[in-house]
Amino acid sequence: MDKNKKNIKQYVKERYGKIVQQGSSCCPSTSCCGGASVARNISKTVGYTEKEMNAVPQGANLGLGCGNPVAIASLREGEVVLDLGSGAGFDVFLAAQKVGKTGRVIGVDMTPEMISRATENARKGNYDTVEFRLGEIEKLPVEDNCVDVIISNCVINLSPDKETVFKEAFRVLKPGGRLMVSDLVLIKELPKIIKESVEAYVGCLAGASRKDDYLGFIKQAGFRNVEVLSQSNYPIDAMANDITAQVVKHNPQIKSEDLKNTEHAVASIKVLAVKK
Repeated sequence: MDKNKKNIKQYVKERYGKIVQQGSSCCPSTSCCGGASVARNISKTVGYTEKEMNAVPQGANLGLGCGNPVAIASLREGEVVLDLGSGAGFDVFLAAQKVGKTGRVIGVDMTPEMISRATENARKGNYDTVEFRLGEIEKLPVEDNCVDVIISNCVINLSPDKETVFKEAFRVLKPGGRLMVSDLVLIKELPKIIKESVEAYVGCLAGASRKDDYLGFIKQAGFRNVEVLSQSNYPIDAMANDITAQVVKHNPQIKSEDLKNTEHAVASIKVLAVKK
């Protein structure tokens, strides 16, 4: 991996480590600094129900997603599920409820602070069919052909090497296994000032690929039946927990025309693909 990619990954790791530390110091409580209430509002906007948000341990929902992959994953009793970029465990815990006692859910995240928080959440919630592994989604700490379903929520777009991510996903899935991801893609180019901002990268947008390129990476990895199940615009104002919103709103170099172009450049998509 080249120096620039390593720098981006390190910045992402540090940034998300700070997010979980800030959350643990103040924001699991809805009465404290609005953290949990903001997270709930974001999660509701992107497709989570009140029932789902109430069904996970406190502190598992950090409001970092852009969709609800579990809702469309058609998970079945007894399946093995892998969550790429599992964070504090929100989607892992929801998946565990769907696959039941005979199933298993593995969460992989490269941020030690997230793994620590997720593991503690699992302990508090008595989730004995889940585990969290420290690792990178470009080099998964998972065996070949052992997973039934892979889910991911607004994480792959953070990777500077998306091609390798999808190759790894293909490797660990069983034949017939399903890839179900929610992610942000570009439907046109972002303004240059945003695309080149490292902080914007950590906020998801500058690292996002063009939609056709993103789907192409999935196909090149070997997946078949690649299908966009849904697509919706994802305006900057909806990103209350996203660094990019701050970059866009407070950078004096960003012109009103750039702002307008940004608003219409980003889409949230849900994608299904199958390993034949």
